[in-house]
Amino acid sequence: MPPIAPVQALQTIQQNIKAHFLMLWIAPTEKDTANASLEKRLWDAADQFRANSGLKAQEYSGPILGLIFLRFAHVRFALQYDQLAQAASSSRRGSRVDEPAAYHATGTLYLAPEARFDHLLNLPEVADIGARVNAAMRDIERHNPQLAGVLPKTYNLFTSTLLKALLKKISAIPATLDFDAFGRIYEYFLGAFAMSEGQGGGEFYTPASIVKLLTEIIEPFHGYVLDPACGSGGMFVQSARFVAEHQRNPADELSICGVEKTDETGRLCRLNLAVHGLEGEIKHGGNINSYYDDPHNATGRFDFVLANPPFNVNAVDKERLKDMVGAGRRFPFGLPRTDNANYLWIQLFYSALNARGRAGFVMANSASDARASEQELRQQLIATRAVDVMIAVGPNMFYTVTLPCTLWFFDKGKAKTNRADTVLFIDARHIYRQIDRAHRDWSPAQIGFIANIVRLYRGEAPDFTQGGEEAQAKINEIFAPDGAATPTYADTLGLCKAATLAEIEAQGWSLNPGRYVGVAAGEEISDEDFKEQLQALNEELQTLNAQARELEQTIAANVAGILGA
Repeated sequence: MPPIAPVQALQTIQQNIKAHFLMLWIAPTEKDTANASLEKRLWDAADQFRANSGLKAQEYSGPILGLIFLRFAHVRFALQYDQLAQAASSSRRGSRVDEPAAYHATGTLYLAPEARFDHLLNLPEVADIGARVNAAMRDIERHNPQLAGVLPKTYNLFTSTLLKALLKKISAIPATLDFDAFGRIYEYFLGAFAMSEGQGGGEFYTPASIVKLLTEIIEPFHGYVLDPACGSGGMFVQSARFVAEHQRNPADELSICGVEKTDETGRLCRLNLAVHGLEGEIKHGGNINSYYDDPHNATGRFDFVLANPPFNVNAVDKERLKDMVGAGRRFPFGLPRTDNANYLWIQLFYSALNARGRAGFVMANSASDARASEQELRQQLIATRAVDVMIAVGPNMFYTVTLPCTLWFFDKGKAKTNRADTVLFIDARHIYRQIDRAHRDWSPAQIGFIANIVRLYRGEAPDFTQGGEEAQAKINEIFAPDGAATPTYADTLGLCKAATLAEIEAQGWSLNPGRYVGVAAGEEISDEDFKEQLQALNEELQTLNAQARELEQTIAANVAGILGA
């Protein structure tokens, strides 16, 4: 082999050093800002009240969120009330300030006098404030049918003294605050409750930075949006915020549909939508279950699917799914033989998309490499050319589990582009911001950076609405080397790789980014990766053992038949 030229050797060394340091991007924490925020001060006060009440977090969260909602609803109501009162003074038709329809016409909730936040705030402690707040919530539902059965009515669990203090503390939210800021306070409380409730919190809340990246990549500008495991509705709220950040009205652009098996969480979702001025068709409670039920007739209908489903669910009754298998149905590629629902969810997301639909969802790492029947299903999925992007996410990004995960992205329109025979893999495990010892997230710049890698790969213009100048500088640093005028996508060791279908087939149809992106200089395989690989191998072993037992029984039956003949 001829010796490598000195210049070439130096360039190789520089690229390896650059790859190592670029892939490890730990953003500085923003603890001081967070501690000074209105959200943090409100949460600290509410949490102190919880400690004094003796209630469990799940008993306390609904009523607190209900009071924040009522404060927000009153602020919007008061603005419309003032406009109607002003219009009445210059009109012959009389005042409409007490007509619910006059509020509904502008997307505002109507509040009767006894249901208004200020009325409840000014009640004396000797009044039964819990009963009054319960009555107010019932009255709001009566005048605003879209909230029927949604609002909490357990305020009798609180003493009048405690409720009076809570109302006073929540009244500290300024009436001058814009509606998006109200929504952020509500989301802050959702996240804080999720963290305080431990494992149960993960069932209704996906951390905001994960959801932001999902929406930045699927870009839900306009159309029908589905989340068949919608929790408290964070996917919908962030989709609406994405639209608003691009100077459009979410209420005009998005049609929201969700499914949530837990009734209480479904109500939380509808309340969350209301706080953000949104409405949606959310099916929840009863016996509804996305594995067996399709209340939105989703197959082939949706422009966008966003979800964070439960991982590695077992004991799904596959007998009930057999009539839903086949082309043009909910499970187009078949049912997995393993007792694991991951590939049921993946097919539900795929089958819900229309011919140009996009999906973004969170999935267990093991699904990317699962063997046996799941590998067969994955091969069929990859053959459709709909798998667009796969992103590896590091540990501690969720409140309730420490293991890493993978973000999957589908684009059914991709089959007719020059990307048809490639899949983009991104390793974002070493890109994060440390919130505290046990939790991480992504900064806006990091979200913008990752999303714009995808845009460059797709041949789209970069969009730095998320992340601004910092994200742009990072993109230019890697993808516009030597002062190039515009950034251009290029495979980058340890960060991203556009792999061909032939390369994916050579890797056993794996969709694990680590198989393709490579390890940047100085990196080692993590303990989490080892655990995930061991889990995948163990699942394959269980499947093979089950097949061996079936084969053993068949052979024994055949031998018995021959001997008895």
